[in-house]
Amino acid sequence: MTNTPEPAFGASPRRPDQVPWWWQLLDADGRVVTGERTEFPTRSDAESWLGEAYPDLADGGVSAVTLFEGDREVYGPMSLEAG
Repeated sequence: MTNTPEPAFGASPRRPDQVPWWWQLLDADGRVVTGERTEFPTRSDAESWLGEAYPDLADGGVSAVTLFEGDREVYGPMSLEAG
């Protein structure tokens, strides 16, 4: 047993052969919001993260998101606006 802390959510190390899941963040005009891209080992991890982070993303100017698996668009853009 070690005292190594668990990695932060979304920061899990991934195997070299594993394709990352990630969210493309879009502003109200549909432009990509630049910044550090958070990668996830599974779709479930990516979707869980979005469920927790969307209020902060929306407050930060993100209006919609698109989910990618590596270079493949899975779905989106999906609005973060209530309605």
